[in-house]
Amino acid sequence: MRFAINHITAPNLSLEDFFSAARRLGLTEVEIRNDIPDVVNTMDPADVKAAAEKAGVEIVSINALYPFNVWSGDLPAKALALADYAAASGAKALVMCPLNDGTKVLFDDLVAALSAMKPILQERGLTGLVEPLGFPISSLRTKAEALRAIDAAGGGDVYRLVHDTFHHHLAGETELFPSRTGLVHISGVVDPAVAVDEMLDAHRVLVDGADRLENVAQIKALIAAGFDGVFSFEPFAEEVHALDDPETAVRDSITYVSAQL
Repeated sequence: MRFAINHITAPNLSLEDFFSAARRLGLTEVEIRNDIPDVVNTMDPADVKAAAEKAGVEIVSINALYPFNVWSGDLPAKALALADYAAASGAKALVMCPLNDGTKVLFDDLVAALSAMKPILQERGLTGLVEPLGFPISSLRTKAEALRAIDAAGGGDVYRLVHDTFHHHLAGETELFPSRTGLVHISGVVDPAVAVDEMLDAHRVLVDGADRLENVAQIKALIAAGFDGVFSFEPFAEEVHALDDPETAVRDSITYVSAQL
């Protein structure tokens, strides 16, 4: 099983310290971000690439192009700039998230956005990792709809899905698409009081025995179905970000998940 770590797991670490922590955890694959922490808008991509090479890690993705499915306004320019940055930093892929504010986005507009983004990715040798968000207000909740749009855009060779265990649970989606999945994000929810349709990023912690999202069952099912890619930790909860020793916490979660398989 290939674990990776998203920088949001330990956002208080500098990029270099984050890469070093990943290596001490026995990991060689990482994800960087353009929000928390904002590496993209604060570091030269050449410096990011050099730091990754020095540490011996591969940047599997940059999170994230948002809202990728609304191809208007400044989004095309943002997409171009982020793709250029990804290529220059040595990242392999861009995570692409849909509009998440209660506004509906037409299926044809989703297809048009994927069609417009396709040559930008192709020209830079990047993969587009489409991540449906399971929130009730999301404009793209399921992987099945994402795949339908990818195929309508003729993007099967450019795009892969992100299977996020949190969003998979929230969307109530049961079908897995292992052969078309490029990345899995894992995080747990342990708060017993929050209803599923009220779960937010702020509830997302590292996976342990109190997890309500059935992470272990999802991981087992994905592996059994043939997925052999990366499982990347992506907890958003402030209580995780504030940990004095996030490295030990991630190691404990890796130990827990591995022991269940």
